[in-house]
Amino acid sequence: DELNLQLLSVQPAAVLCVCDAVTFGPLCSGNSDNSRRQSDSRGQGHYGARRGDRVHKGLDIMCTDGSTVYAPFDVTLHGNVIVYTDPAKAAINQGINLRGEGLCFKLFYVRPDKTSGSVRKGQRIGTMLPMQSVYPGITSHVHVQMCDKSDPTPYF
Repeated sequence: DELNLQLLSVQPAAVLCVCDAVTFGPLCSGNSDNSRRQSDSRGQGHYGARRGDRVHKGLDIMCTDGSTVYAPFDVTLHGNVIVYTDPAKAAINQGINLRGEGLCFKLFYVRPDKTSGSVRKGQRIGTMLPMQSVYPGITSHVHVQMCDKSDPTPYF
């Protein structure tokens, strides 16, 4: 007996990546619309801004020193971030690694309440560090950096 096999042609359906629709919720108390750092005496806060001989690989979201920092969506915490090697910047040398909504990102200049576990959208994750003590006159901000150093702007 001969066995006849028929192959079914399956057309792929459209694939929607949830990452395309992700928008960061408020990061900092007092800045519910995630206003960005613009131009100040220390430079600019947009992705790609020049920093002398280097390029800014994040987006700066305004946040007053000492303010509460919130989870922008449901996230898992993946350890602390050391921002600088310069001991003169020790007052702001903290941050946190986060993952959520298919994204991996870091928040700089934040003293995290904890560095592991899960946090729901809008829950406190830490405190904005005293940026004015290191960079007087700068617009204090949380620096948002994607783990792959791609541009975080589309998520805002």
